[in-house]
Amino acid sequence: MKPESWIERWKAGQTGFHLSHINPWLEKCWPQVAAPAGSTVFVPLCGKSLDLLWLRDQGYEVIGVEISRLAVKNFFAENALQPQIDHIENFERWQCEGITLLVGDFFDLDSVMLADVASIYDRASLIALPEEMRLQYVEKKRELFVSALPTLLITLEYDQQQMSGPPFAVDYSEVESLYRQRFRISRIISEEILHAEPHFRSKGLTSLIENVYLMKPK
Repeated sequence: MKPESWIERWKAGQTGFHLSHINPWLEKCWPQVAAPAGSTVFVPLCGKSLDLLWLRDQGYEVIGVEISRLAVKNFFAENALQPQIDHIENFERWQCEGITLLVGDFFDLDSVMLADVASIYDRASLIALPEEMRLQYVEKKRELFVSALPTLLITLEYDQQQMSGPPFAVDYSEVESLYRQRFRISRIISEEILHAEPHFRSKGLTSLIENVYLMKPK
């Protein structure tokens, strides 16, 4: 997926991946991350997720990155937030009340911009990338964060032959392969969710499993 593809998806309203509510696994599982109170959480490829607000409301500073300016603009407008907008390096920066969203390409980030980050919440970024880009994504995070950071990772698992994605299927063995060098990985939730996802049933899926991983630095 090229960055331009995601920009066009947002313009065309092809955003079935966006939840109109806070992800229930975030509320249920985030305490296990044990992020320090008041610390900064990084949310890659954040879209206009309401999870950003939930994390902010728990007392965290939140930094997200999103390629679509429209998604970021809608996030602030739909939640009646008045951002201050400026620029930092290759990014347009929108800031308001404990939330900073960077408009630009995740792969253009540098470590200085994320120096205060203490934990990561990844609901939709790893599964947004095709297989050939996922290792590149993980290597970029290794570059950004010299020390591994506690992470809550949410993925989907299904027969990739039944649907091409995105979102893409990422199974347990791939998560292990990508992250085991730096993390202790625990799959803390694994649940069949196809019954609640008619959009995916209509695409021909016969099973859709949502997995939640708690990843702690070794």
